[in-house]
Amino acid sequence: MGWLENVLIEDKEIANEQLELTDKNSLYFLGPNLSLRNCTVILKVSARNLIIVGARFIDCTFEVKQELKNHQQWVKASLQRCRFTGRLTGCDFGHWPGYGTGWEHGAIEDCDFTEARLDGCRIMGSDPATLRFPRWPCFTILDPIGRARELDRVQWPGAHGDIIRNTLIKNPPGTRALTYYAPASAKLLETTPEKLRAVIEKLDYILY
Repeated sequence: MGWLENVLIEDKEIANEQLELTDKNSLYFLGPNLSLRNCTVILKVSARNLIIVGARFIDCTFEVKQELKNHQQWVKASLQRCRFTGRLTGCDFGHWPGYGTGWEHGAIEDCDFTEARLDGCRIMGSDPATLRFPRWPCFTILDPIGRARELDRVQWPGAHGDIIRNTLIKNPPGTRALTYYAPASAKLLETTPEKLRAVIEKLDYILY
């Protein structure tokens, strides 16, 4: 692998445009001092090719064309009335004090994930009530840290039912919501999505 070309999108305001971040040989920097309003952002690069620090997105659509894995830098962006489509795994959004340079810009509100597939994605330090989460086969645990005792009593199905319980304990205190993709969770627990849903349906703090 050769050198990656740096593409710097910073110190500007962009409105009503389409940005294609799709070149595997480029390293995309969004921010600092970047404001995008009513733009469509097409993402087709891995997390390591996408650096976000101090960017603001208002009324934007993110079309994730290639699964975006373990991208925590959304917590360095302000997202307002944005919409996501595509697959996101292990991504964090919201306000996470102290998480690297630029954390003070992190915020999320009034965003729509209903057409996205989220798995192991967290909302940090922001109110999940303003957000629209994907429906089943995704499911979202609200306030997993505050509900830790209740979740501890849940009998999760499968040979490895304790995995969910043990994973929840390891989340940072600021975790306000946590979304999983049921087929992936069921595979991990060695059970079926249907058996998982039978448990989830009884818990009013889990959206599905």
